[in-house]
Amino acid sequence: MVDFLSPSERSERMSRIRSSNTAPEIALRRAMHAIGFRFRLHSKGLPGKPDIVLPRHKTVIFVHGCFWHRHSGCKIATTPKTNTEFWVEKFDRNVVRDARTREQLEGLGWRVIVVWECELRSANQVAGAVRRVVDEICPERFVGAPAGN
Repeated sequence: MVDFLSPSERSERMSRIRSSNTAPEIALRRAMHAIGFRFRLHSKGLPGKPDIVLPRHKTVIFVHGCFWHRHSGCKIATTPKTNTEFWVEKFDRNVVRDARTREQLEGLGWRVIVVWECELRSANQVAGAVRRVVDEICPERFVGAPAGN
């Protein structure tokens, strides 16, 4: 399939893709804040500038876009049909950088959690993602709580 945009239009559109404060990231932050978590954002002092930093729990959270970070098995993680070699190399660099960042953070004693964009598409999915994150951070928080809370 041929790109329906000119190179300058494609470049302009790609430049509008945000790296922080994305809709999935904001949805996760709001839900976590609503249940009492307080956190820092995009800490420049940590490798990879994690999206959410929970210093009290020595935990960082990355909200990864499925397309850019190659969420395995996800239908969003497609490879463009044009300029495929460029895209494959870019995606490979992203995956290597993500692994290196995780390794650095874990070496510094941080717990690293990745939440994928596709996990945050609806309110129910956001609630499930928050529950998974909370279970990893402090599993005792929901002990005895009714399901869905």
